[in-house]
Amino acid sequence: MLEKNQIYQVKIIDDGYQGEGIAKIDNFPIFIQGAIKGEEVKIKILKVQSSFAYGKIIEIIKQAKNRVESECKVYNKCGGCNLRHIDYEYTLKIKKAIVQNCLYKALNKNIEVKDVIGMKKPMFYRNKLQYPIGLNKNKQAVMGVYSNRTHNIVPVSKCYIQNKICNEIANDIFEFINKNNISVYDEVTLKGTVRHIVIRIGVKTNEILVTIVVNDNNLKKDKELVEYITKKYPNIKTIVKNYNTKNTNVILGDRNEIIYGSGYIYDILGEYKFKISPLSFYQVNPIQTEILYNTAIKSIEKNSLADKQIDIALDLYCGIGTIGIFASKYFKKVYGIEKVKQAIDDAKENAKINNVENIEFHVGDVEEILPQILKNINKTPNVVFVDPPRKGLDNKTIDVLKKIQPEKIIYISCNPATLARDLKELEEKYLIKEIQPVDMFPYTSHVECVVAMILKEHL
Repeated sequence: MLEKNQIYQVKIIDDGYQGEGIAKIDNFPIFIQGAIKGEEVKIKILKVQSSFAYGKIIEIIKQAKNRVESECKVYNKCGGCNLRHIDYEYTLKIKKAIVQNCLYKALNKNIEVKDVIGMKKPMFYRNKLQYPIGLNKNKQAVMGVYSNRTHNIVPVSKCYIQNKICNEIANDIFEFINKNNISVYDEVTLKGTVRHIVIRIGVKTNEILVTIVVNDNNLKKDKELVEYITKKYPNIKTIVKNYNTKNTNVILGDRNEIIYGSGYIYDILGEYKFKISPLSFYQVNPIQTEILYNTAIKSIEKNSLADKQIDIALDLYCGIGTIGIFASKYFKKVYGIEKVKQAIDDAKENAKINNVENIEFHVGDVEEILPQILKNINKTPNVVFVDPPRKGLDNKTIDVLKKIQPEKIIYISCNPATLARDLKELEEKYLIKEIQPVDMFPYTSHVECVVAMILKEHL
């Protein structure tokens, strides 16, 4: 029986769901962060559960050919880029295998999964930076990222997946905070002012939105900060104070105060322009987002729907309306549903900006609003786009989809495990035509998928 702190030399026989290496001792699986399939490593057992254990690498005896040196010296502490030690092309194979394994476990059969669409330049791709600010053990102000599964802040001055300009702005704001003795949040006492710096950039427009998340109304020298930072970075179009006084893991609070500019910026995806405010959901990798959405749209064109007039599409979990607006020219009418009111306000504005008149947005939970819309339109939608959060679709929404039976469902997923679970439920009525993974988050274990499903009755 394995025990904590024991040392073993093992062979890594597989890559795990989170990109970790998997070894076995007497058929007992051990998950080892940072190990790669094909390696031999000396490990220390960290934790033993009833059916598996966790270990950490002490020494690499035989190195995999896919192992690379990372420019980032803190990636193994922060946990953000947990695949940074692996050659990028091989990370795409790992992600494809993750999707395949999840589907096989849920559906109990092999389903063809296409190769993951990767990035040509998988660095500095994030258009949204979120750095916590707090105190270290010496009660000194520190800015960076949370260490994996903790709230200890790992100092970061340069992140290789964040936009370069956003990173520079964050460093300058933090330097201003230090020079002017502006108080920062203490998670122990729940006191102090500045909690987070959030910076968003429109990659196509170069417009920048800075959000300073505060715990109280005591942000001193805010006018001086605005003058300093906007003079140095003219692309900063707006600066917002966001109030979050709750003891929570959620970064942003509900109340914003604009201290410079309009409170929002714009970005361009494909042929459309989108308004982004502090609370808006907007994909953090716009280059891959265009690929993701175009893949979803092409899924409509690959069947008989493209050869006839299409009446109605539903865009469930629509956010600020990006997918619905992208798809609008293919339909007479599109209905979008999203529970965040701010996002729906932005979605309506985005439709106006782009002169899209055949789309209608509703605020509320999908499972509650969807039946009302279906009752009002009194027609079966031809296509339903779903882009749910990581928890996937709820049972009520799945039941409604199976009941109304749209000809096609396009499922955009950010979690292969919940995707596989939902496909098992939908497979009763639908045939899975295509699964196309897209690498939205290079060097992380996350993978996004576009799944095209067609109603079996229409085959």
